[in-house]
Amino acid sequence: MTAIRFIMLGGFLGAGKTTAMARLARHFMNQGKRVGIVTNDQAQDLVDTFTLREQGFPVEEVAGACFCCKFDDLLNKVSTLESQQTPDVILAEPVGSCTDLIATVVQPLKDLYGKRFSVAPYAVLFKPSHGLKILRNDARSGFSPKAAYIFRKQLEEADAVLVNRIDELDAEQIDEMAQLVGAQFPGVPVLRVSAKTGAGFDAVHALLDQQGAFGRKILDIDYDVYAEGEAELGWLNSSLRVTATTAFDLDRLLLDVIAGIKQAARAAGAEAAHVKAIGLWEGFFGVANLVNSEGEPVLSLPSRCQVKETDLIVNARVAMDPVPLQAIVEKVVRDVCTARKACTSDAKTQSFRPGRPTPTHRYASASV
Repeated sequence: MTAIRFIMLGGFLGAGKTTAMARLARHFMNQGKRVGIVTNDQAQDLVDTFTLREQGFPVEEVAGACFCCKFDDLLNKVSTLESQQTPDVILAEPVGSCTDLIATVVQPLKDLYGKRFSVAPYAVLFKPSHGLKILRNDARSGFSPKAAYIFRKQLEEADAVLVNRIDELDAEQIDEMAQLVGAQFPGVPVLRVSAKTGAGFDAVHALLDQQGAFGRKILDIDYDVYAEGEAELGWLNSSLRVTATTAFDLDRLLLDVIAGIKQAARAAGAEAAHVKAIGLWEGFFGVANLVNSEGEPVLSLPSRCQVKETDLIVNARVAMDPVPLQAIVEKVVRDVCTARKACTSDAKTQSFRPGRPTPTHRYASASV
C-alpha cells in the first residue's frame, strides 16, 4: 500500500493558512491526486472548515484542542477521509496559536505510523502584520512577550518559512522580513509567496515534494510561557441564523460585522489576532476577515448575492478577556442585523481562553 503524503502547514492566527491549503489542494487535484483536509480549532463552528467545504474539498475537523492534544482524533479524522475517498494527500491545518508540533505530531507520525504516512517538510507561514513587529522587538506589536514567544517558536521549528502576502507588501518590506527571519533563524530556507495570487508557490510545491531528514527540530520550550501566551487570547466561535423580510447584501453584512468588532476591540485597547465571518445560504457563501487591528476588513471570498436569510458564523481571536469579547460580538451582530430589520435565531456561542496544552505524545529527541 502506498503511504499517504501528510502535509501540515503551520503559522500564526491570520497568517493565511486556509487560503494556502485551498491552493495546495487544487494543485494536487490538478495532478490527478485525491486530497483530504483536516482543520483544527479549540472549539466547534470553525469558519475555515465551512470555507473549505463550500469550495468543494473533503474536510474533517478536529475540535476541542490542538492536534498535539488530540493526536488520536487527528488519526481518526484521517481514517474517515480514507474510508470516503482513499486520499493520496492529507493537508492538515493546526490551530494558529499552537507550536511544538514537530515533537508532538510530526515525530509520532513518523515513528509510530511510518508505513502509513510519508510526512512532508514542515512549512510555516509568516504573518507580516504582526511578524515584522515581533521580530523587530517592537513593543507596539499588539501582543505580550508571552504571545510573541509562541510566534517565534513556530518559526524556530519550521523546515522552511513562507513569507506570505507579498502581494500586499512593497519590495523593501519583503526584503526586511526575509532578512530578519534569516538572521534570527539561521539556516532556515525562506520563500516569498502569496497564497492569494499563487506567486512563489512553484517553490512551495518543490519543497513539499522533497524527501529527507525533515521534521527533526525538537524545541526547547517552556510550556508555562506557552500556555500563558495562548491564554491571553479570548477565543470566540458563534453561529446563528439571520432572517429579514427584505433582501440584503450578504457581503456587506459580513464586512459590517468584522468592521464593528474591529472598532469595538480597538476602543477596548485589545489587539485582534484574527476575526473571520462566513455567511451561507442555499449554495451561496461569502467570507470576510481581519488579521490585525490596524488593517481593514477584507472580503476574501465574495458571494455577490442578495439574500433574505443566512447562516452566519463568526470566529474571533482577540487579546482580551472572553466575557467582554462575547459581549462585543453579540452587540455588533445585533446592531448590524437591526440596521437591516433582520432578526436572529438559533444562536450558539462558545467564548473562552484556551486551556494548557497537554500533548498525547511528546518526543524529547528526533527518532526518525
